[in-house]
Amino acid sequence: MLKQLNLIILFAIVLQSHAQISIVDAESKLPVSYASISFGNGNGIVADDEGIFVFTKKLYPDIDSLYISALGYKELAITVEELEPQLFLHPQADELDEVVIGVKIDRTKDKKYKTESLKPYLDDDYYKCWLPTIESEIAVYFPNEDDRLKRIAKVKFPIALESKDWKNRKKANKEKKKFSTLFKVNLYENLNGKPGRNLNTETIVFRATEQDGDYHELDIEEQNILIPEEGVFISLQVLGYTNKNGKLLPNKKYKEIKGPQGIIKIPTNFRPLLPFTDEIDENRTYVKRVFINGNDWQAFKKGNGFQSSLLKSGLNNYGIGIDLHVFKD
Repeated sequence: MLKQLNLIILFAIVLQSHAQISIVDAESKLPVSYASISFGNGNGIVADDEGIFVFTKKLYPDIDSLYISALGYKELAITVEELEPQLFLHPQADELDEVVIGVKIDRTKDKKYKTESLKPYLDDDYYKCWLPTIESEIAVYFPNEDDRLKRIAKVKFPIALESKDWKNRKKANKEKKKFSTLFKVNLYENLNGKPGRNLNTETIVFRATEQDGDYHELDIEEQNILIPEEGVFISLQVLGYTNKNGKLLPNKKYKEIKGPQGIIKIPTNFRPLLPFTDEIDENRTYVKRVFINGNDWQAFKKGNGFQSSLLKSGLNNYGIGIDLHVFKD
């Protein structure tokens, strides 16, 4: 009896260890943080800061293959049967070279600058907000208005806070619902009017909580990203909730509901909500599905297939604010 009990315990430990899979750099053997794991059906999950994600056939019984990608690495396609406790991603030399070359010559060194700011568009109205899901990435276009050298210093992401007491939600001093949510940020060049090559020199994430107030201010000055002549896209993707220490929680990122046509997968909505605005004339906000390979960016506007109450109300842009360092000649 004792021997059988020991075997059961050992089997449970093995199952648990295989549930946690780590993604590492094939050359350095260091963890690859916040890699995307696509299931090939439009759904997926994200690894944490240590490159770890949780996957079992019991948790995801209908998944046969995984597609793993991260900034600067070749995508890895692997079947569930081939899964090992440790997976290796190989650096993609051409992408890394572009990033490195971009920062070899510091055009801002020893130059004086002044700071110019564009305020974020704020709103706490629940009905004017985008409900973030892990499957969607939102990118906002910022044109380059002139030929002055400009560095992005800070990005200000509007968030909507919800009152615990719905009846008194319009009172600013009422206690807000708590949340702790991790977001990933990408910056893209403008390629024919849509987000193109990634300009990040490293993965950028931040944790938003209700203590941020109406917007989260992210300092990216050290990335030394200059606005290209054609402008720049700044994007936001929710990664999931975190614990009190900012560690990404390995929750399932969609719900499964039985319907007449079978099981329907509905992406989980995360707080905070993202307020949209009608105060920007152009359609500067673009959206893509993160876990669909080769999925194209689409302008968030009527006629592009979006079933959104925001567009019906004329709310077609997410109003990100930025601080720019504008350098003197």
